[in-house]
This record gives sequence, structure tokens and C-alpha cells, in this order.
Amino acid sequence: MRRLLSLVSLCAVLLLGGCGYNTLQVTDETIKSSWSEVINQYQRRADLVPNLVATVKGFAEQEKDILIGVTNARAKVGSLQATPELVNDPAAFAKFQAAQGELSSALSRLLVVAENYPQLKSDQNFRDLQAQLEGTENRIAVARKRYIDAVQAYNVTVRQFPTNLTAMVFGYGVKANFTVENEAAIARPPAVDFGRPSAPAPAAPAPAPAPAK
Repeated sequence: MRRLLSLVSLCAVLLLGGCGYNTLQVTDETIKSSWSEVINQYQRRADLVPNLVATVKGFAEQEKDILIGVTNARAKVGSLQATPELVNDPAAFAKFQAAQGELSSALSRLLVVAENYPQLKSDQNFRDLQAQLEGTENRIAVARKRYIDAVQAYNVTVRQFPTNLTAMVFGYGVKANFTVENEAAIARPPAVDFGRPSAPAPAAPAPAPAPAK
């Protein structure tokens, strides 16, 4: 009986290994760890927002609409429960991505406004926050790219034959992924460096000389 049980167990292991079960486990765990890193970096950015808004307000309180926009966008991000299960819910994932995109846009508008306030640009606290935000945007870009790659590898495993049969048996489905108009933009975080002067606009070409009469 023991030999029979051992033989059955061995056959089960071989069958599961050959039909992609182990690959599903590995790729699913990779997604979970990649997702955790994405959330960590987004949280790092959200934590910078209150100090950034307070600093800008000290020099540009009249930019009330911009400041409120950033604060509201951060509040919307904070209201979402970014649990590991969210990646299995396309609608919830899309809502999460939209909220993060709204915060990105609000921060971009805030940083553009700062260009109009030289004293703000030269403030050390603002420059420190700017450097932290720039570093966080880089980390977000890297974390998102790793997550996209992990989900792609997993989804291929779920959909291709014969591992799709194993996926159906054990309840593994396709997971939601980040969508961007230009995937190359993932690796190009927003420029937030106010330390360098903007390049002057190119001069207009000189008019062509009038033909000789």
C-alpha cells in the first residue's frame, strides 16, 4: 500500500510538473512580489504630497486650485484598497490606475506652476522634496515595468496549451495589467528638475532675401 501511494504521488508530481502547474505557481508569486513593490513606491510618492503641497503653499498660496487638485487626487488614491486581490479584478485595477494617473497629472501641474516662483525654486526644502519625488518616479517606473513583465509571463502561461487546461482546473485566470499609450514611456519618468534653466526657444529662421529685379 505504501509503495502504491508513493507511486501515485510520484505520478501526480510528474503530471503537475509537466502540465505547467509549477510554472503557474512561480509566475503567480512573482506577480505578488512585483505588485507589492509597485504599491510601496506609490505609497512613497503619496507620503511626499503633504509636505510638497505645504511648501508650495508657503510661496504660492494663490495657486489654490492646483493645491486642492493635488490634495484631492491624493485622497482618492488613499481611499482605494490596493490589496493583492485587486490584480484579479480588472474593474478595480482600472480604477486604481486611473487614480494614480490623476495624481501624476496633478503633481505635474503643481511642479509646472513652481516655475513661476523663483523663491520657491531656490528653497532648500522644496529642492529636497523635488529630488525625492524624482527618485520616487524612477522607482515607480522600474516597479511598473517589472510588474508588467511578470503579468505578461503569467498570462502567457495561463492562455497557452496545455497549461491553460491546468489553469482552468485550479482556477487560475488572466490578470489585469497596466495599460499605457506608449510603453516606452514607462521607463521615462516625468522630468521634475528645476535646478537647470530651460533651454531657450530656437530662433525663427531669417526671411529669405527678395529676388533681385
